[in-house]
Amino acid sequence: MRILVTGASGFIGAHCVREFLGRGHEVAILAVPEDPLSRLENVLSRVKAIRGTLDELPRGAISDWQPEACLHLAWYAEPGKYLDAEQNVDCLTGSLALLRALIADGCKRFAGAGTCFEYEMRESMLRETDPARPATLYAAAKLSLCETGQKLALQKDTKFAWGRVFYPYGPQEDSRRAVPGVIGALLDSRPFPASSGEQVRDYVHVEDVAAGFATLLETGAEGVHNISSGAPVSMRKLFTLIGERLGKAELIQFGAFPPRTYEPPFVGGDNARLRALGWKPRYTLDSGLAQTIDWWRAQRKR
Repeated sequence: MRILVTGASGFIGAHCVREFLGRGHEVAILAVPEDPLSRLENVLSRVKAIRGTLDELPRGAISDWQPEACLHLAWYAEPGKYLDAEQNVDCLTGSLALLRALIADGCKRFAGAGTCFEYEMRESMLRETDPARPATLYAAAKLSLCETGQKLALQKDTKFAWGRVFYPYGPQEDSRRAVPGVIGALLDSRPFPASSGEQVRDYVHVEDVAAGFATLLETGAEGVHNISSGAPVSMRKLFTLIGERLGKAELIQFGAFPPRTYEPPFVGGDNARLRALGWKPRYTLDSGLAQTIDWWRAQRKR
């Protein structure tokens, strides 16, 4: 299958490109002109890079390549800024333009990346049939794309799948995020200040996320599918597992600051719908953290 990937240089996108190549698919990526594509440096010779943006879509180049499927990941995601940034509206507009262009060119399968925060949060496992109630502009824009995209695709007999991603982690993640943040601090033998760690989150390895999106496209799935581990864990346990594996658990300072009041106490996703398509996680939390820690260790030796 010929798959166009947007956002391919991002954390999830780079792993998806490798997953698709490993499964024997042809891959083209839509990348902004100034993007160095550093996360893809060892596979760039195997993909076709189409330079452009969602705002100024290179329609001719995409049409000439004739993608049979598209994985759309490109979105504004600056840590600490993206949740209520107005750029989310621009991303929504550009995403709908991309979908309409692909449909017009005969692309028959489209998968987009959503977020677990499209749901109304509750203290039990979230399922695809649960009501949506986004609390941020980011989640609202994602939900809008999901609902509008499904209706557009239905009119043109295009398969539209939506993967609601929970908490991805793994190699190449932004160092400002929680898992690489604690790993980096402990590798440097620095204290890591944390909250009490009682909040529970569904952490899923990024390679399992990539396999989830591959499954959605390969099976021609439609509708919403949670991409989650199905095994949520407290932040205290997550950080402690990292600390114990590095032999520096005492450096984690639980209770150094209070939990953020706007964060839900529990976020967990039921993944039965994705499993029914043949997907299953390759990593347990323990094996995934071990692989991730090894990757960060290796980066310090480069």
